[in-house]
Amino acid sequence: MPFVNIRTMKGALTPEKKKELHERIRDVLVEIEGNGNKIFRRFVTILIEEIEPENWSVSGTQGSQEFIDQITKVKNK
Repeated sequence: MPFVNIRTMKGALTPEKKKELHERIRDVLVEIEGNGNKIFRRFVTILIEEIEPENWSVSGTQGSQEFIDQITKVKNK
């Protein structure tokens, strides 16, 4: 039975985005590992862990709300 653990900076995901992640990851696992069997969804476990930004760094840049805002903004050009 699949277990998916997502670690992200606290504040990077809204409740709506978390719900979407849970649903889409579950659906992909049902499709691929469960061969499309809807019963398989009962066995999919997904955990989202939120780490305080100051405990996270990317390429040497310590996390902050400003950093989260910069990397989560979608820019259409």
